Amino acid sequence: MLRAPGQRHARAWPVIVLLSVDAVLLATLELFYLPLRLDGVVLPDAGDAPLPLSALVAAVTTPLLVTTAERLASRRLAVVPLLVWFLTLLVLGVAGPGGDNVLLIDWRALLLFAGGALPAAIALGGSLGRTAALSART
Repeated sequence: MLRAPGQRHARAWPVIVLLSVDAVLLATLELFYLPLRLDGVVLPDAGDAPLPLSALVAAVTTPLLVTTAERLASRRLAVVPLLVWFLTLLVLGVAGPGGDNVLLIDWRALLLFAGGALPAAIALGGSLGRTAALSART
């Protein structure tokens, strides 16, 4: 069944807004749980070793946000949740609540940015590659 172009466009914006709100919430939680350590306070004691669990969460969730946006909205708008996630990390990390600097200046911050942005960029590239391959066949 063919749909009018306006129907798909009208349906895309609520999905993108919802996924962007989800990206803001995920980025906030990932940033605030970045200093998590195995120090015996919250997690078991393992010699006060850092545990960048939020980088793993970012590596799983940001590609899901991008692929969901691509599948439900459009390929052009699929980058919006990734940009919102990235900007949220920057804004909250540098000028956090009360003007605090929440972003750690060590390898965990780099791992968080890379763990979230690289898999999502690969998912976006795969989507654009499929589009190019389909248009080349026709």
